[in-house]
Amino acid sequence: MAPSAGLPAANAAAGQAVAQRKGQATGQSCIDCHGADGNAPIDPSYPKIGGQYADYLAHALVGYRDGSRQHVLMNPQAADLSDQEIADVAAWFASRPSQLRDLTTLP
Repeated sequence: MAPSAGLPAANAAAGQAVAQRKGQATGQSCIDCHGADGNAPIDPSYPKIGGQYADYLAHALVGYRDGSRQHVLMNPQAADLSDQEIADVAAWFASRPSQLRDLTTLP
């Protein structure tokens, strides 16, 4: 199934390799900043992305890549990602355990 971001069908297993690969512009990988499963960011201002909707992650990465969404680290990190890599890494992080909370899960 293709993500709603207009990207190709995703391969979550391939996305794990993308998440671990160091970006040329930053020397960082996705997991360096967001944690091995996307749930242990190195800075409290960075989002937990494990278990997030794949479509949301894909749209965010496309936005960082094309500049319509701005972040000093994410723009260069996403700049060289192909559509397939974005679909794959979004699917992989979406498949991780979630620590995300919404108003229905607050104490």
